[in-house]
Amino acid sequence: MNVYADVVRYRELFGSLFRRDLRAKYKGSVLGLAWTLALPVLLMFVYLVVFSVLWKAQPTEAVDDYWLFLLCGLPPWVFFASSLQSSARSLLENANLIRKVRFPRQLVPLSVVATQVVAFGAMLAVALVLSLVVLDDTRGTAWLSIPTAAVIVLFVGGLSLAVASVNAIFRDVEFIVTALLLPWFFLTPILYRISDLPGIESHPWLADVLQWGNPMTPVVEAFRAPLFAGEAPSVAVAVYLLTETVVALVLGALVFRSVDDRIAAQA
Repeated sequence: MNVYADVVRYRELFGSLFRRDLRAKYKGSVLGLAWTLALPVLLMFVYLVVFSVLWKAQPTEAVDDYWLFLLCGLPPWVFFASSLQSSARSLLENANLIRKVRFPRQLVPLSVVATQVVAFGAMLAVALVLSLVVLDDTRGTAWLSIPTAAVIVLFVGGLSLAVASVNAIFRDVEFIVTALLLPWFFLTPILYRISDLPGIESHPWLADVLQWGNPMTPVVEAFRAPLFAGEAPSVAVAVYLLTETVVALVLGALVFRSVDDRIAAQA
């Protein structure tokens, strides 16, 4: 895992890339870094209004405090989607730097993911505070969302490194990712519980596919369980999340190593 060890070994360079990406993201804006908090909170509010107020679907009516149910499921998805999209082009956008200076190139997409961690942390803080204030049952478990979020960061970091590496060679990858994210969102139980879907009892195989065939389902459920249900993630969900995180990290490292020597020429 030297690919990830370089983040610690070259932590000063990684920190410089992180600060550069964060400043560039909001360069010229009046609020500056304050947008790091404002944007994810605004996005969560938009989802809340659309799906909890304007769209009164059956899953909405079946869940008490649906607005909080939604807010507790959104942060990991927003972090996942924004990290994959922003990191996909990171090696291409830093082509001049990569060609001129020899350094661990994996730091580039990983620093982009790190900038998204800031927004993820802001969304987690909002969900955590609301959970503690609104739901008495979660006051003993809500804090479990913090280590769960740390595992999610590792999972997304590995996937983002793999996507960025492949996209540096095959430019279609970023478009494929963008096209997949919208249907993937609706196939992930963020707006609903799988058990509340109409007719799902008649199609148990479909419930299994949505539950275990979608790698984002355990991510969302593990994050939401301590914040909304007042319980730790189930053993099956926790094991699934930890396993797919290890797989994502290994995949990211293997894919990066396989294309590392070609990145400078192709970028």
